[in-house]
Amino acid sequence: MRAAYFDCFSGISGDMIVAALIDLGMDFDFLKKELEKLNLKDYRIRSKKIVKNWIAATKFDVIETRGNLHQERNLKEINRVIENSKLDGEIKNLIKKIFLKMAGAEAKIHNKPIDKIHFHEIGAIDTIIDVAGAVIGLKKMGIGKVYCSRLNVGTGFVEFSHGKFPVPAPATAEILKGVPVYSNDVEAELVTPTGAAIITTLAEKFGEMPAINVEKIGYGAGTKDLGQPNVLRVFLGQLSENNDEKISIIETNIDNMNPEFYPYVIDRLMENGALDAYLENIIMKKGRPAIKLSVLAEYKDIDRLCSIIFGETTTLGLRIYPASRRKLGREIKTIKTKYGSARVKISKLSNQVKNIMPEYEDCAKIAKSKGIPLKKVYEEVKKSAKLR
Repeated sequence: MRAAYFDCFSGISGDMIVAALIDLGMDFDFLKKELEKLNLKDYRIRSKKIVKNWIAATKFDVIETRGNLHQERNLKEINRVIENSKLDGEIKNLIKKIFLKMAGAEAKIHNKPIDKIHFHEIGAIDTIIDVAGAVIGLKKMGIGKVYCSRLNVGTGFVEFSHGKFPVPAPATAEILKGVPVYSNDVEAELVTPTGAAIITTLAEKFGEMPAINVEKIGYGAGTKDLGQPNVLRVFLGQLSENNDEKISIIETNIDNMNPEFYPYVIDRLMENGALDAYLENIIMKKGRPAIKLSVLAEYKDIDRLCSIIFGETTTLGLRIYPASRRKLGREIKTIKTKYGSARVKISKLSNQVKNIMPEYEDCAKIAKSKGIPLKKVYEEVKKSAKLR
């Protein structure tokens, strides 16, 4: 599977993401035509090669033509722009998800309902173009997995429409919860709210670079001149087939809890980041029957998941140990059939399809609405997926 690794040693912003994708080979004319589907006016886009601290990079700019680039919009208005566009449905959903993340952060910082938040900087045309351009570019280049380094957030203060704030700005800091960040004392805002929202929505994992057979490296230039190269570096290539993930396993044996509680505990764990959670029947000392609860987790989620287990079960202790897991490459596609559209999960090894699994909820909805057997819908969806 094709993957991208974002190396954010000088932070990340929306325009740097789009610039890096252009540097990797995304066709600029294609991008321009796709962005025209948003039906936004009074702007133009520009891409050019520049040099930042001896590194050749691409600079991407959105240029206002009638002085309204920083028009104030709320989330409903932004969603209306996206919904009324002629962009692909999956692209629309991702763009809206990114803006929802930004709106949620702003709402929490200002202690207001999300529908009462009016954006200034992030409601502007250039922000909408940056977000849409990033999502369009990743899909166009066939990038199925996105990974990211720790984020260098910078230090100091930054000026916004609401005043002067410490770096990272409050909304950015809110978005970056659970993400590894650091500062090497560069006095600048290196991670913008837009860049934070895009990468935290799209990246599967933050930290070390996975095993990638690198095909290309792209550099997206930032605006500021720093004491280090102000560029976003993106590695593009195929994931190695032996790209084992490092995970943790949390386990505990429980022999004194109401069994009706277990489904609720499993649901809470999955909602809070568990990769998987399951139960096994075991026999403990003195022949006492019990349940072993096992949770697969990323390292960053261990504390939160342990807290849930201690709060929701009767256990007095947990075992935590490292493990590795190896997965088939996966992608989710929406397939059109004679019964309707349904999502399928396609698993691959060395670009060969190994399994096609229709999404249960989609198929069940079709079966109920059409009055046909569920297994018949499954068969039709799988058949249609194989023809593509």
